[in-house]
Amino acid sequence: MQHIPRKRFGQHFLSDGGVIDAIVQAIAPLAGQTMVEIGPGLGALTQPLVERLGALTVIELDRDLAARLRTHAQLQVIESDVLRVDFSALGHIRGDSQGRLRLVGNLPYNISTPILFHLLDFAAHIQDQHFMLQKEVVDRMVAAPDTADFGRLSVMLQWRYQMENVLAVGPQSFTPPPRVDSAVVRMQPLKETALQDALLLGPLVQAAFSQRRKLLRHTLGVFLEKHNFAGDFDLQRRAQEVPVAQYIALTQALALQMS
Repeated sequence: MQHIPRKRFGQHFLSDGGVIDAIVQAIAPLAGQTMVEIGPGLGALTQPLVERLGALTVIELDRDLAARLRTHAQLQVIESDVLRVDFSALGHIRGDSQGRLRLVGNLPYNISTPILFHLLDFAAHIQDQHFMLQKEVVDRMVAAPDTADFGRLSVMLQWRYQMENVLAVGPQSFTPPPRVDSAVVRMQPLKETALQDALLLGPLVQAAFSQRRKLLRHTLGVFLEKHNFAGDFDLQRRAQEVPVAQYIALTQALALQMS
């Protein structure tokens, strides 16, 4: 029976064979590796991946698609909202020699940012991630400081990952075609995050970018004042002008003062 894409799940199914081959080549799956696919849908990536891996775990929210996927003997299907999945507790899956997983997926564009922030909590359990996302989101993820695309998402992800835009994908490669361009991003967790108090970084960066057109003294300055920060930091800049390393250093200094 033909599956009708559901708008509430943001379903746009990859259907371009050439693009599928290019994505699989970028992922470079090897037999025996432990991989989890988020949102497999109709299995456009699932089939070539499982052929190379031998086995694959998939996370699918749509119960009809999950039932279809369960007919494949080499797939282990987790029927769940990915935002509820604890990737550190997938005890039935063996990762690499360090217990880490490889993640792939064509993420629902309507909740891609919440998924990326959810996965931040499990970066230590992940070897790498290859995701299809809206091109605009990927541009923000990999943006350099002092550019229009550099923002909160850039800082929070670049703190934890090395990222690369590896492939551009047009709307015509999907059924139904989305109204936006897409891209595939490679995300590799950094071995050293150089930050102990990660919980403080999020609110600090959020405050900095809360009014990005204003100088930091109006936003981040207020945040630092509330926390009685006694150190030096140039607040006569806008949030997008500050490199990721400086946000990390400021967070460390504030955390040390608060300890």
